[in-house]
Amino acid sequence: MHRAFPLTSYDTAALLLFAALWAFYGAAVGGHVFRRSSLNVAMNRQRRIWIETMARRELRMIDTSIMSGLQTGTGFFASTSLFALGGCFALIGQTQQVLSVLSEIPFIHAPERGVFEFKIIGLCCLFAYSFFKFAWSYRLFNYCSILFGAVPPAMEAEHDRRAFEAAINRAARINILAGKHFNAGLRGIFFSIGYLGWFISPLIFALSSLLVVVVLLRRQFFSEARRTILSDQAGPGSGESIRPESQ
Repeated sequence: MHRAFPLTSYDTAALLLFAALWAFYGAAVGGHVFRRSSLNVAMNRQRRIWIETMARRELRMIDTSIMSGLQTGTGFFASTSLFALGGCFALIGQTQQVLSVLSEIPFIHAPERGVFEFKIIGLCCLFAYSFFKFAWSYRLFNYCSILFGAVPPAMEAEHDRRAFEAAINRAARINILAGKHFNAGLRGIFFSIGYLGWFISPLIFALSSLLVVVVLLRRQFFSEARRTILSDQAGPGSGESIRPESQ
């Protein structure tokens, strides 16, 4: 007879640590934990600079090409998340075979069927979260393309400066918001790597989750990419946090 709640206290503690690390990383990257600006924050500023530069160009084919590339990459990750989600559901149907394989691997204790299926469902939730984030990001990039077209030519800016700047601001904010949801989808993909440790043991789950967060924080706050992006920025450019409201 299965227990109503199949997880052990170690499993529960590791799962709570995973959730805490997820929340901590999201807050840190969003600029709510450290005063040091993250790579995402620095790129948000570059997105705004790009839109402002685009508005001054007479020919904007290069900007539409960039937008097309962003949409293509987002669509790829959305499809990948959907395939991974389908694979997880297929794995649930092969639970007994997978448990038989796990029982033959040294140093791995095969869990009960209910526990294993619970873990698979959690992995499904991660990939579903990523899919919805990528899909919404793709839609926002579509909206941003339309807003690009709505930005009037620079030569008409003098006639209605307020409308010109408002059009730039709309396009920039939607572009930043699309990037925010894309990064949230990537977070789900990255954290799913740490989540896989749970299929070995709660301790490995905790350690793999910590490792993933350490790697991601290093890339966000101490990577060469961040130093390069901020190398020529001064004053507000090196620490300004641009965080549009979330949908």
